[in-house]
This record gives sequence, structure tokens and C-alpha cells, in this order.
Amino acid sequence: MHDYIATIRVKGAVVKTVVHAESSVHARLLLQYQYGWNSIVTSPTLAENITPKTPEQQRIDSLKGTKDRAADALAAERQRQKISKAQHALTAAKKSSRVTTIVP
Repeated sequence: MHDYIATIRVKGAVVKTVVHAESSVHARLLLQYQYGWNSIVTSPTLAENITPKTPEQQRIDSLKGTKDRAADALAAERQRQKISKAQHALTAAKKSSRVTTIVP
């Protein structure tokens, strides 16, 4: 038996998992049976010489992920504020164009 690593989707979350199987086809069939037909994101690959990350490496990866999520949130907030400002300007422009003055 060999270890195969595959990325699967479980309830919307993407996770990596290890499966013990005779071949990559057998690993794929086991994953499809256990998690569902369309759950496999990446095909199972043989897990040779894969060493686990040290706690320091895991901490750095976690901090990188946090940084990326914060950058995405910042960009989304800036875009939301830009759209809101444009909507307010559009509303103000529509109100000012509706006001007509009648000169006798």
C-alpha cells in the first residue's frame, strides 16, 4: 500500500487528505466513494518523501494567509466605498436635474 495525497471539497471547504491505496486509480475510487463523485479537486499523487512542516513554517504560512485575507478585505472595502460614493453622487445629480426653476 502507498500513501496518496489529494485535494478534495467537503461541504464547500477545500482540504488536503491522505489515502492509503494500491494505485492512484484505486485512491481516486476510494475518495469518490467516501466524499462523492465531484468532490476531488486535484488527482491523488504519490506521497513520497513528504516531510511535515515545522511549527515555525506552519506559523509563517498562517501569517501569510492572514495577510492575504486582510489585503483582500481591504481591497473589497475600498471598492465598496468607491461604489457607495459614486451612488451618492449619482443620486445627488439626479435630484439636482429634477429641480427646475420656472422663470415668470
